[in-house]
Amino acid sequence: MTKGSNTSSSPGQDQGPQAHFGFQTVDEAEKQGRVNDVFSRVAEKYDQMNDLMSGGLHRLWKDAMIDWLSPPRGDRAFKVLDVAGGTGDISFRIADEAGRGTQMTVCDINHAMITEGRKRARKRAYDKQCRFTVGNAEALPFEDGEFDAYTIAFGIRNVTHIDKALEEAFRVLKPGGRFLCLEFSKVDIPGLDTLYDAYSFTAVPAIGKVVTGDGQPYRYLVESIRKFPDQDTFKHMMGQAGFDNVKHRNMSGGIVALHSGWKI
Repeated sequence: MTKGSNTSSSPGQDQGPQAHFGFQTVDEAEKQGRVNDVFSRVAEKYDQMNDLMSGGLHRLWKDAMIDWLSPPRGDRAFKVLDVAGGTGDISFRIADEAGRGTQMTVCDINHAMITEGRKRARKRAYDKQCRFTVGNAEALPFEDGEFDAYTIAFGIRNVTHIDKALEEAFRVLKPGGRFLCLEFSKVDIPGLDTLYDAYSFTAVPAIGKVVTGDGQPYRYLVESIRKFPDQDTFKHMMGQAGFDNVKHRNMSGGIVALHSGWKI
């Protein structure tokens, strides 16, 4: 069977809306449950695996995201929503750089990831500056125009309807608010794409199996990267959701891209 040919339905069955789950095609209603299962299995080792899989590069990518966000360092009130950031990694980095007026809200659909984030926030004394809530990126439990900034790192590719998540991001931002998305993207250096594929599909699941005892969730994560829209397509999607002044920056040869947009 070739990649992308797996389905969850038998031939001849009536199929409802379909969605990608890595290289598989599954019923749309099933995808979120499958994604939740993946992240429930990796929550405790999630950040450790990011270090191992990226050789520590994810730290530089995330630092670049915070630099571009440039949160205020004084006492000015500044509210940031970090979506799909359950372990708190992005929020803690913002809190490290920002002033006392910055308040972080972490929203993640996965209970296990949120539980891990709350535990880490208490250990680092960020439990007052960072609040954690369970919620769906496609239907955020927040008021219109509530936040000054919306961040999402390595999470939007796991959303069933990316367009809906972008529309929700636009809705909860204040006028003048900013959207920043850090995500794996399309390699733009000839030859690097071949090496990257070889590493991703062999080494990453193997590392996952050694560290967590289960390599399958990491095979899904690698496959989900290949199904995510490329840089220009995602820029167009952001524009369709209403964002202005949309830009992107490639890092590590396009292995990841950082997209920025504003609600005018």
